[in-house]
Amino acid sequence: MHRFANPARFLRIAKPLTPALFWPGLLLTIAACAWGLFGTPTERLMGDTVKIMFVHVPAAWLGMAGWTGIAIASIVQLVWRHPLAGVAARAVAMPGAVFAAICLLTGSIWGRPTWGTWWVWDGRLTSMLILFFLYLGYIALANASSEKGNVSRVAAVFGIIGAVNIPIINRSVVWWESQHQKASITLGGSSIDSAYLWPLFAAVVGFSLLFGAVVLMRMRAALAELKIEARMRRLAEG
Repeated sequence: MHRFANPARFLRIAKPLTPALFWPGLLLTIAACAWGLFGTPTERLMGDTVKIMFVHVPAAWLGMAGWTGIAIASIVQLVWRHPLAGVAARAVAMPGAVFAAICLLTGSIWGRPTWGTWWVWDGRLTSMLILFFLYLGYIALANASSEKGNVSRVAAVFGIIGAVNIPIINRSVVWWESQHQKASITLGGSSIDSAYLWPLFAAVVGFSLLFGAVVLMRMRAALAELKIEARMRRLAEG
């Protein structure tokens, strides 16, 4: 793990990896959404509104995966004091918050014709909204840190504690009575018809590749900013 603690070594890997994730991710995302929108049949009960799943499901997955990444990076920062862990956690926060917001927005749009309302205070929706506010809190703490490009120990602890909400989101439709449908994909299999499952899988992979590329871009930008600030400081000193 500490092989990548050197920023120069990390950048040598991240520079070619960023476009290798971004362009396939962008093409796969566009293709998957087009496939889902135009190449899948109209669902018997929900009609064409079901097709919002090709954005909603990847957004929900990445909203939760993003905070899981923050929690892991925060543990690495606090326990092993890895110099890039805080940079990684900070880089994940903004795209994670964006995907959490997209999940909430698309869920509301999907819920209006399905449930007859834009919002219900059930376990899944409420815990996802809490996740979005956790992201906002983490971003505020990270930006308030005196360690440029990194995050404070307080923010790292917050990132770990906030991870308690992830299993709550995941299991909420099992633990509580909910208007939200039960899990359609589990370790035991999937209840989604293959006509929808394959473009959904492609969309999840495509959005995930884009997410990874954005995180690497943000890490590279943070490290470049640190390098410029260090150089300016040396010039000022003399």
